[in-house]
Parts: sequence; structure tokens; C-alpha cells
Amino acid sequence: MRGSAIAYLLRRLAMYALTVWLGLTLMFIIPRLAPGDPIAAMVARLATQAGRVENSEQMIQAWRARFGLDAPLAQQYARYMWNSLHFDLGYSMAYFPMKVEDMVRAGMPWTLGLLTIATMLSFLAGTAIGALMGWPAAPRALRLALPAALCFTSIPPFMLGILLIYLFAFGLRWFPFADAYGHNEVPGMNLDFAISVIHHGTLPAAAIVVTTMGFWALGMRAMMIATSGDDYMILAQAKGLRPRRLFWMYGVRNAILPQVTSLALSIGGIAGGSVLVEYIFTYPGMCYLLYQGIVNNDYALIQGMTSILIVGVATAVLIVDLAYPLLDPRIRHGET
Repeated sequence: MRGSAIAYLLRRLAMYALTVWLGLTLMFIIPRLAPGDPIAAMVARLATQAGRVENSEQMIQAWRARFGLDAPLAQQYARYMWNSLHFDLGYSMAYFPMKVEDMVRAGMPWTLGLLTIATMLSFLAGTAIGALMGWPAAPRALRLALPAALCFTSIPPFMLGILLIYLFAFGLRWFPFADAYGHNEVPGMNLDFAISVIHHGTLPAAAIVVTTMGFWALGMRAMMIATSGDDYMILAQAKGLRPRRLFWMYGVRNAILPQVTSLALSIGGIAGGSVLVEYIFTYPGMCYLLYQGIVNNDYALIQGMTSILIVGVATAVLIVDLAYPLLDPRIRHGET
């Protein structure tokens, strides 16, 4: 058993390394397929602000050499992979002389806080609603919750964000429409700052939660219906176990595995979908910085932000994969 577990771990680590390598390689290739030269665009922005830039051609050549864009593509790729292994994300082209890792360090807490809270709220609320909807003994009134949870799933999060801004920021003026905290607040571990962060993050989080909750409810409902007819459920009912124990230990525990897998796989999709959400709310997270990098054709910023997302999603999938035998004793390492 120990040998099979080690072999299973090595296979998963090899798949993890392959996934990260493929993702980083694609993020190196894709920005370079886009038309335009990032250095020329940067000089053009300077010319727009200053009215004129002397010796622009020499400046473009010097900046291309500074960022290593004058080297052959294979050499650029080798340097990029080497720097990625050492977590050296380089300098931003659009915000030089700022380093990408400093920008990541500044934006990561906001994105992690927003996405973690929004994703977990959506997952827990949707899973709970779906479990109750698929449980035969659930009150009939709860069965009306599924259509209500699904009615917003066809709306992109950023579209709902625009509607929430119109209703609750400009209309009722209950929440602010931009930024992560008030301009008069000093960042720190104090109650006023925490309240301001929650107040500013409510609408962006609601845009993500409301539009994704229905998917969790629908998936969990289907699994609960399939689980309720299994032999072990019938046997547990025949033994006279309490309904609460039947629901949690026999129903939810066996039906939640596909939900956990979907949770790990959806992290990347949610992060991608929150790019426009952060842009609409001017939320200073990684996704907003990624949008700025795409607009400015900033290779270093795009590669830095996406590499963090790639490694994060791959790590989440690896953790869930390794935790499967703990969640369900029926799963054995040697049988996968």
C-alpha cells in the first residue's frame, strides 16, 4: 500500500509539473502573437503625454535591449523559464521601473480576499441549496429555491456588476462604486479599515456569488438524487438512523466529491471572469492589473499575473487530487 501511494504521488507531481510547464509556455507564446510592439506603444504613450519624443527610434532600440526583446525567440523563452523557476517576474514595461513581483504583492491580497470569500460563499450556498433540493425529506417550499438560484447563471458577472452599481451605488447609494477602501482610511489592522474593505467589496463579491451559485445548486441536486437511491442509503434508513445523520453523513458526504473537483477546476475560470469585475469596480487586484497588462501589451505583467494563476490553479487541483482518499475511503491510491 505504501509503494502504491508513493507511485500515485509521483505521478500526480509529474502531471503537476507538466501542467505548469505547458501553461507557462502558452503564456509566453500568446502575448507575442498579438499585433503591435509593446516598446513602440510605450514610446507612443510618452509622445502623447509630452507632445514629442526626441530620438524615438534609438529609444525604442535601447528599451528593446533593456527588456531582452532584441534577442532570438528561443533565448527569450529560455530566459523566461529560468526566471519563472526563480520567481523573478522582471520589470513591467508599462509601469517601469516597477517590478512585476511588487505589483503582484500589492494586488494579490485583494484578489485572494475577494475570490476566496466569493467562491466559498457561492460554493457553500449553492451546495446547501442543491443538497436540500435533492433530498426527498426536504420541505416542499425549498424546492422553489432552485429556479431562483438559476435565474442569474446566464448573466456574466461583469454585467450583473454594472446592474448592481446602477441600483445600489448610484441609485440607493448604499455602497461605493469603486476602489477597495475609503480614501480617508489608513490601511492597517483596525476595525474602521476592515469595515471599509467589506463595504467596498460587497458589490464585487455579490456579482460573482449570485451568478455562480446556481451551478453549484444544480450539480449538487443531481448528485443527491442519484445518491438517495443507493443501497447503503436504503440500508441506513432501515436501521432507523436519524434524518440529520442520513442527510449529512450518507447523503452530502457521498454526493459532494464531484463538487469538490469542480471547485478546484473552477478557480481558474472564476479568476478569469473576475478580470472585468475588478475593472468595472476599479478594484486594485491582480485581475485588474492583468487587464492593464493586456491593454498595454505588457509582456512581463501578463506573464507574471497569469503564471501566478496557473500555479495557483494547478496547486489547488493537486491538493484536491491528493485529498480524495481522505474524503472518500472507497478511493485507493493503487486503484486510480
